[in-house]
Amino acid sequence: MIISEKIILKIGSKGEIFPPKKIREKLGLTPNQPILMTVHRDKLIIRKLHSIDNILSTPSKVKISYHAWKQFKEDLTEEIER
Repeated sequence: MIISEKIILKIGSKGEIFPPKKIREKLGLTPNQPILMTVHRDKLIIRKLHSIDNILSTPSKVKISYHAWKQFKEDLTEEIER
C-alpha cells in the first residue's frame, strides 16, 4: 500500500531543505544519513540511501538452493570471462 502525504516546506536562507520530524521518523532518516536527490521534470525526488550493511542484514525474499546458486555463479563467471 502506498501512502501519499503532502507537506509544504520553505527553503532555508542558505538553500537548505529541512524535512519535519514526522517525515524523518517515518523514513528512518538520521543525522548524516545519505540521501539521493533526483530532479524529474518539475519534481524533486528525495530517497533514502541504504548502507551496504543494512542491505546485507535484510533477509532475502528469494530462496535458492546451494546447487542453483553454484550454477548461477558458474554461468556468471563464464559470462564475465567472455
